[in-house]
Amino acid sequence: MIESRLLFNNDAGTPLGRLTTAGFLKDSAGVGPAPRVLGQYALVYLLEGGGRYWDARGRSAAVQPGDLLLITPEIGHGYGPLTGQRWSEFYVVFDGPAFDLWRQTELLNGETPVRRVTPIDAWLPRLETAVAAQPRTLSERTVQLSRFLALLTEMVLAGADTLRPSSGPAWLASACQRLEADLGQQIDPQSVALELGVPYETFRKHFQRSVGVSPARYRTVRRIDAACALLQDSRNTIQAVALRLGFADEYHFSRRFKQINGLSPRAFRRQLPALREAMEQRSS
Repeated sequence: MIESRLLFNNDAGTPLGRLTTAGFLKDSAGVGPAPRVLGQYALVYLLEGGGRYWDARGRSAAVQPGDLLLITPEIGHGYGPLTGQRWSEFYVVFDGPAFDLWRQTELLNGETPVRRVTPIDAWLPRLETAVAAQPRTLSERTVQLSRFLALLTEMVLAGADTLRPSSGPAWLASACQRLEADLGQQIDPQSVALELGVPYETFRKHFQRSVGVSPARYRTVRRIDAACALLQDSRNTIQAVALRLGFADEYHFSRRFKQINGLSPRAFRRQLPALREAMEQRSS
């Protein structure tokens, strides 16, 4: 059941930026009829109902559950249900230099404000988890911001079929899918470029420019994300997770895990009960 509730509210930032607000809105009236200029970035993920999005640049689109709206700071816009329809959403508001730089890749821009990102059941838990914690230190806030940016990149690429053609090479979505597959196997980014028929240097430079990380780094992050899911099952030992995901040994796995998450696998596991309790309290 969707409830209107605030999950996250934060005034503290990092040199890279900040997440300011996140939560659920049930049966929202939307934004409008006068155009709103938010002054920050925001994502709005429609969970129930339907309606329309429009903005000051003349763009207008029908919106249905599973559509992701990306709001940029300076563009006047409005959205919400049509007469007789409902509108329930998950939203996150954010700002800062990291997102300004990421916007230069053209993945985050006002030209393509609506993207289709499904299934909801797969993406919503990841979004909620990304903003569930209330980080207290600068390091914790930086880790949370970085993981949110990575997840936002994934969602935008998952909706790549709605991107305008000039937003990136035609092979970019296929490259991401290949780098996310067979996570227990060793895959050389050069072999992915060869499969796609793209010279490796062209592949590497366009991928870095569009996604914000190298192809090798992108695959490592996906492997660590898979490790986070496996570690939530106490029956999976750290050694077993390392072997399942193709790491040479537990030491190599732990080192890479900490590089990405800022925590060792054991420390991550120790935090799970507190995280689950916090999420249960928010859901009650």
